[in-house]
Amino acid sequence: MADAILRVEHLGKSFGAHEVLRDIDFSVNKGEVISIIGSSGSGKSTLLRCINMLEEPSAGTIYFEGRPISYAPKDRSAFRARVGMVFQSFNLFNNMTVLKNCMVGVEVVRKGSKEEAEARAKKYLRQVGMYAYQNAKPAQLSGGQKQRVAIARALCMKPDVILFDEPTSALDPEMVGEVLEVIKELANEGMTMVIVTHEMLFARDISTRVVFMDQGVIVEEGPPEQLFGHPKHQRTADFLSRYRNG
Repeated sequence: MADAILRVEHLGKSFGAHEVLRDIDFSVNKGEVISIIGSSGSGKSTLLRCINMLEEPSAGTIYFEGRPISYAPKDRSAFRARVGMVFQSFNLFNNMTVLKNCMVGVEVVRKGSKEEAEARAKKYLRQVGMYAYQNAKPAQLSGGQKQRVAIARALCMKPDVILFDEPTSALDPEMVGEVLEVIKELANEGMTMVIVTHEMLFARDISTRVVFMDQGVIVEEGPPEQLFGHPKHQRTADFLSRYRNG
């Protein structure tokens, strides 16, 4: 546990009478890539939204670097600068160029200079293969290009952890590969990541650990070769069987 950068203890989340998460425990160590898999409605995205302060848990505690995170509005921006998030729907500012989309967080949240923000933005746009599009607006880009810009924007904040919420689910099939390739490169560089995904082969190949969720609980977690090859629980086996047959 000494290396755990994120730790979730007894986390619960309800919306009215509907319990979405129940007694969730797991940790993320520096340099790990954790994929969270499971059926739609199993609570995967809600868990990420709780970690990134977009939802406040109904129970339990989330620790970052050993300290409980505060959901007070004044603490959110500083926390999100260190724990970035990439959404399935991109969430780019449509009125800004690609370059400005990547600069704005550095200037507003990190209080960096315009020169520093621009240098970072160009560096990470190069990294994700979008430097040539820096003056384009999001409406001029394909879905895969938008998602690569969203990843560059998250990297510009120099986060300690990046959360990915179904980063390919809004993409046409031919665009999925280019986004997964960028994420794979980040994994190779040692970026700590938590990825909610329905791309099973990708989860198997990229992850240090895989978490299977069902009906708001973690059913099973383990190394990908164990979870995919020899699941301990019938619910896990049934899910993977449906997926393979689907």
